[in-house]
Amino acid sequence: MKLQKPKGTQDILPQESAKWQYLEEFARKTFKKYHYAEIRTPIFEHYEVISRSVGDTTDIVTKEMYDFYDKGDRHITLRPEGTAPVVRSYVENKLFAPEVQKPVKLYYMGSMFRYERPQAGRLREFHQIGVECFGSENPATDAETIAMAAQFFKEIGIGQVTLQLNSLGNAASRAAYRQALIDYLTPLKDSLSKDSQRRLEENPLRVLDSKEKEDKAAVAQAPSILDFLDEESQEHFAAVRSMLESLDVPYVINTNMVRGLDYYNHTIFEFTTDVAGSELTICAGGRYDGLVDYFGGPETPAFGFGMGMERLLLILEKQGVALPLETGLDAYIAVLGEAANRSALELVQALRNQGYAVERDYLDRKLKAQFKSADAFRAKTIITLGESEIESGQVTVKNNATRQEVVVGLDQVQENYQAVLEELGC
Repeated sequence: MKLQKPKGTQDILPQESAKWQYLEEFARKTFKKYHYAEIRTPIFEHYEVISRSVGDTTDIVTKEMYDFYDKGDRHITLRPEGTAPVVRSYVENKLFAPEVQKPVKLYYMGSMFRYERPQAGRLREFHQIGVECFGSENPATDAETIAMAAQFFKEIGIGQVTLQLNSLGNAASRAAYRQALIDYLTPLKDSLSKDSQRRLEENPLRVLDSKEKEDKAAVAQAPSILDFLDEESQEHFAAVRSMLESLDVPYVINTNMVRGLDYYNHTIFEFTTDVAGSELTICAGGRYDGLVDYFGGPETPAFGFGMGMERLLLILEKQGVALPLETGLDAYIAVLGEAANRSALELVQALRNQGYAVERDYLDRKLKAQFKSADAFRAKTIITLGESEIESGQVTVKNNATRQEVVVGLDQVQENYQAVLEELGC
């Protein structure tokens, strides 16, 4: 049997992982501006954490979850999304306690798992970056969180982004709309896809979210949920729209957008962009004021979003955005002969202790081959070290861009390489 990675997974090799690291660090810096702190939850949860919160009738639970019974006969699932585990942790660790400053702003990064057909930007093991804000029902929280995502996309260089906005209203508004949608879709049931026929019985709002052609045609003239919002819901949505406008964050209203999870209420949104004629969602989220209470905590308003890292990297590539990756070395040590082996080890460690990224030759190669490695590693400088340099205590340091060289004491390199770099103009 040929050993290879499971279908729908990928090996992230060093040349690609540098992009992942940049993306993660960029997100951390953006979230820090908005006073978010990182949370890390287990990669697997009890099945009920996901099934009860996401919704028993969602595709995630009915078709896509990796769930199993462990050796203690506990029903376990690999996490398919990030919000439910964070809410579980918020409640379990009593982050709602009076002594905890509110709102509680958290972000996460990590692997998620769904069993679905692998395609570009969508794998069975995929990675999400997400944020969750607990404790504020202020519509300014909705607008601020959406603006944070918009700032992230703008500053990292993703263009042609559209913010799609909708409201699901409160529980009363949603219930009224649910019945109106059932009344509208029931006569059209036979024209719907099989999945949507099932959804009509279980969760009719999900029919609006279907990507099947026959379903899109059926819902084209469906009633708008915005016509069923009560006064409270209308006021909240109007405030969010007004605040986004004051922040110069453009949006379009999409009344067919409902999101695929059952816990949302009031504001929901997606950021989309066009890639090769296809509209791709790069970020999605919304308000979920009932989920903390559902997990056994106190009634707590909440708002958040998630974005897929594979999808982000795909879009950056398709849009030709070159990330400013710092992958070069500060110095490469060209080693001549066995007699210089120990001294080369001492030299690279001395430079690393000064904070520099350094590599050396370990393979006793010809000098020309070592210089090629220095070029491949994009080393700023090259230090040649052989038996004669050790005896004299003098080494040649070369600026690998300008080819300028200086001869300096070996002790100076080991103690103050910054002065050498300044002399070379590096």
